[in-house]
Amino acid sequence: MSRAWTLHLPPEGSAQRPLLLREGFSVWAFLFGPLWLLWHRCWLAALLVVIAEVALAFLPDAFGLALPLAFQILLGFHGRDLLRWTRERRGWRFAQVVLAADEERALARLWARA
Repeated sequence: MSRAWTLHLPPEGSAQRPLLLREGFSVWAFLFGPLWLLWHRCWLAALLVVIAEVALAFLPDAFGLALPLAFQILLGFHGRDLLRWTRERRGWRFAQVVLAADEERALARLWARA
């Protein structure tokens, strides 16, 4: 089964290595939300998620647990997009998409293309 990976190049003059981010649902973002974002140093995204969760807490309870759960599911699906957004804000550039079963094979495909 192939997965999509996005390759991101560091800012010019940086000594950092290129970054591969997997596309798709993140269970850790779903379960831990803002803590997961903080772990990945996405400070602004974590702040925005906390503000959204606090705002959801003050909504009437007509939906029960459905609305907070829906927000967590949404965060699970878009957590990696928030990582990409944070990297772009820091000067990282999107390079290409690679299809591979795992990260090692994705890197091997990138080396084969180069």
